[in-house]
Amino acid sequence: MNAAHLFTSTNGRHARTFATVTALALAPLAVLPTRPAMPWLDALCSTPLLSDASASPDAAAQRPTSSSRVLSCEPLANVPGKSITTALVDFPPRAYTGAHRHPGAVTAYVISGTLRSRLDSGPAIDYRSGQTWFEPPGTLHDSVENTDPAKPAKLLAVFVTDSNCGPLVLPP
Repeated sequence: MNAAHLFTSTNGRHARTFATVTALALAPLAVLPTRPAMPWLDALCSTPLLSDASASPDAAAQRPTSSSRVLSCEPLANVPGKSITTALVDFPPRAYTGAHRHPGAVTAYVISGTLRSRLDSGPAIDYRSGQTWFEPPGTLHDSVENTDPAKPAKLLAVFVTDSNCGPLVLPP
């Protein structure tokens, strides 16, 4: 889905608000000096952000996994010891990711498609383009999947973690 379509959808007002808040929040980061890529970042970008660690070997072999790209990771100047990381996560049709945790708080924004997410053994909830969910630090994320057999889905994840832009995914 392109940006023009996103802004003309029924969720356009929410998308514009999210885009504005994100731009305002990230604008100060544009003037910070860039840092060379860190070894963990190279490793993170070469493997899926979320792995299918908890699913059976047969199920994992039959379903694709998500792929991710870290967009930025910068220290929060007004919150010593914390960093903000944004990542773009792509889910091909039928992609499935099993149980995992994150070291900090996460806000997930569905850019396109529909993703089914289940947190802390609660009910699985379908989130459509323009919708968000929040994960407190250390919450068990039981699963996230794109159940559509034909259409991909895309997610923007915003993490607030301890400084040094460390790993974003932890085992369950």
